[in-house]
Amino acid sequence: MRWTETLLPTLRDVPKDAEAMSHKLALRAGLVRQLASGVYTYLPMGFRVLSKIMTIIREEMSRAGAEELLMPALHPADLWKKTGRYDTLGDDKIAFKNRAGHEFVLGPTHEEVITDLVASCVKSFRDLPFTLYQIQTKFRDEARPRFGVIRTKEFIMKDAYSFDTDEQGLDRNYQKMAEAYRRIFSRCGLTFQIVEADTGLMGGKMSQEFMVVCPYGEDRVARSESGYLASLEIAERGKPVFSGVVLSDAKPEAFDTPNLRTIDELKNKFKIAPSQMVKTLIYIADDKPVAALVTGDSEVNESKLRRLLGVKKLRQAENKEVEQATGAPVGFAGPVGLNLPLYVDWDIEGLSSFVCGANEKDKHFRNVVMGRDFKPSAAGDIRNVKEGDLAKDGKGTLSIATTMEIGHIFKLGTRYTEALSGFYLDEKGQRQTIIMGCYGIGVNRILAAAIEEHHDDKGIRWPQTIAPYQFEIITLNQTEEKLTSVAEDLYRKLTSSGYEVFYDDRDERAGVKFKDADLIGIPVHIVLGERGLAEGKIEIKYRATGASEMVSLEGFDPKALLAKQSTQASS
Repeated sequence: MRWTETLLPTLRDVPKDAEAMSHKLALRAGLVRQLASGVYTYLPMGFRVLSKIMTIIREEMSRAGAEELLMPALHPADLWKKTGRYDTLGDDKIAFKNRAGHEFVLGPTHEEVITDLVASCVKSFRDLPFTLYQIQTKFRDEARPRFGVIRTKEFIMKDAYSFDTDEQGLDRNYQKMAEAYRRIFSRCGLTFQIVEADTGLMGGKMSQEFMVVCPYGEDRVARSESGYLASLEIAERGKPVFSGVVLSDAKPEAFDTPNLRTIDELKNKFKIAPSQMVKTLIYIADDKPVAALVTGDSEVNESKLRRLLGVKKLRQAENKEVEQATGAPVGFAGPVGLNLPLYVDWDIEGLSSFVCGANEKDKHFRNVVMGRDFKPSAAGDIRNVKEGDLAKDGKGTLSIATTMEIGHIFKLGTRYTEALSGFYLDEKGQRQTIIMGCYGIGVNRILAAAIEEHHDDKGIRWPQTIAPYQFEIITLNQTEEKLTSVAEDLYRKLTSSGYEVFYDDRDERAGVKFKDADLIGIPVHIVLGERGLAEGKIEIKYRATGASEMVSLEGFDPKALLAKQSTQASS
């Protein structure tokens, strides 16, 4: 492709609203343009990268035995209501009614649709197992689209679904997909981590996330020196050991806190450290109110709280429910005199006394002591882990890294097949429930993750496997006929030999061309100048390292140059 025949609007200045490096460089390198908040057009150069990524995904899905199909983006809302996820999606779903009054959901994911399809087709154990996948656009009405294509309202996902007769079959397919994901992300040039994760909205019994460390990600991962890795949603810590704690003799004392509802407001007014305050949060657990207590510098982890309670459903109480349970507005709840089951975090055992709500408007207590002033129903690890927490195995401490999810795999079990009548007849003619797994990859995020990991102060340095082109031809003087004649001949020879070549045939200064070449990040630059050609040589520049060399125009080996570039990039 020639620069003068494509749309490649590079920018010199960094867009003001761009925060993430991948967003800045994707805009500057002419890969994407924003149409609306969270909605992007992929320009030719950006779409070539996406296409390379999708080719790798298709190759590895095929290698793992999965077959591709394409499902509708429009989903009847009734399907989502059958599984209970219509309400769970809340404001994230994009739903509407057509002219006939039928309600549809723009697909944010496809578990309901694929299960409905399979339920209508599978009759016998002989029809199983199999794995299906698609690469398609998904839609979620993100409240805060951020960081370019990292979090958007419209995005491309590869979603695969396995169907088996038993748990052993699910385990085999799950491992196949895990291995396929390792190959996909490695081939895309990404350094990734596999972490235990919460199943969340998807449901099922277990899941793992494939994460890349990224300062602009919206996930966090806990890790220890001994190799423990888990997402913040499920990460656990070792039980702290408190020694020498002397409980306060002072009696609880109420004090006025007019309109001071939050930890920060109390801290600023009374100079109390958040670690010396306790938050009492009201939850509805299987339709019954309970209270969860954590220190003021901590956040309740609902997954861990749900496990401690042993309940299926858990949600934070609404304002009216809080008032009914505590007799006070939100922000003034406390454990003293509260007639609810009380579940406290381990950390509270280490406090000699603390400040908490008094279950009365504009009132808090100081000098509250657990055990003396209230009796907890149970204590456990119910908060998000923090930097420096004791590791779960007791060996060292936890560190927290900001990450971006690029893939997620789940063992769904019968979560969807039970709801949507996904049954089969076994060898004895007995009806059994099909067992599912699902496996997603954020295609757009691979592009963003690759830029985050492979860039310098000049621009992108694409991994060779997903680079939009392999070579870029740059002429130092496009008005010089001898140069352009050689460039045209070289361009034809390389492209006819099957190489992907981008030819900067613009009549621009050499400095402009070099800056743009570094910005868009094609791995190997072939530079043609009058002085070099006079000696029968061309300059080869390797984008990954900035190294360059002069080689013979007639004798150079393109395959060897790509191999050298790959070696330099990985070293």
